[in-house]
Amino acid sequence: MNKTIVMGRLTRDPELRYTQAAQLPVARFSLAVNRRFSKEKEVDYFDVVAWQHNAQFVNKYFTKGQLVCVEGRLQQRKWTDRDGNNRYAVEIIAESSYFAGSKPNAASAPNDFDPFYDTDVPAAAQASKPRAA
Repeated sequence: MNKTIVMGRLTRDPELRYTQAAQLPVARFSLAVNRRFSKEKEVDYFDVVAWQHNAQFVNKYFTKGQLVCVEGRLQQRKWTDRDGNNRYAVEIIAESSYFAGSKPNAASAPNDFDPFYDTDVPAAAQASKPRAA
């Protein structure tokens, strides 16, 4: 069984692209996820890939700093770089993506992105971002 559920804050705005062959939408973003039972504040960063309708949803509504929940599976990708070395990446392939935080409150939001701030969406996330049509 390969099932992953993570909740964290977007470290950057999602990037939407389209596949060359079938023109399928694919969105990539990363999440900063706090470790629950850590004596020090520790964060894990996960790369996430969303496809088709989920990719369009993520691209339209998710912005840097937002608290979101992603449900999906882990997948390892392998490729050869320009120097002929084998490279690997582990990504979460999102099957579902959800809003997990409350609505933004500008009065209590921090000025910069902080993955440990868990009450409101940062003020930077409130600014609208340009979207590709």
